[in-house]
Amino acid sequence: MASGKAQNRTLAQNKKARHDYFVESTVEAGIELKGTEVKSLRNGGCNLKDCYAHVKDGEMWVVGMHISPYDHGNIFNCDPLRERRLLLHKKEIMRLFGLVGKQGYTLVPLSLYLKGGRVKVELGLCLGKHLYDKRASDAKREAEREIERYEKGRQQWK
Repeated sequence: MASGKAQNRTLAQNKKARHDYFVESTVEAGIELKGTEVKSLRNGGCNLKDCYAHVKDGEMWVVGMHISPYDHGNIFNCDPLRERRLLLHKKEIMRLFGLVGKQGYTLVPLSLYLKGGRVKVELGLCLGKHLYDKRASDAKREAEREIERYEKGRQQWK
């Protein structure tokens, strides 16, 4: 436990985002949470499906992230779908705002993880895929699986 580097522990992933979007780049951001939300996250009570980030009044907000109410939180629990502020430098927010506004990108949370005891969000700067792009990605993945199976079978018979 006395290692020099902080261990990252993934709390939630948005697998649907990688299927629906081309991820151009990623940005790490902090997130402003209440105490019971952090406890619920540590228990695995988060869903990133259908959530996105946007800029409002010079601040970055994530919308649609569902964090389940903590079992023992009673009056301290808050709305599971409330908007949560992301913690980024002003220059990063303005750069992302410019890309989203002009070039048609979308900011999608890809994963939620613990880094040094703090909850971080990996935001992806994404372009939407068309249906034929999704089909091509599925076909490519299936072909890679077939090749892998074939190679594994070949190695067994040598």
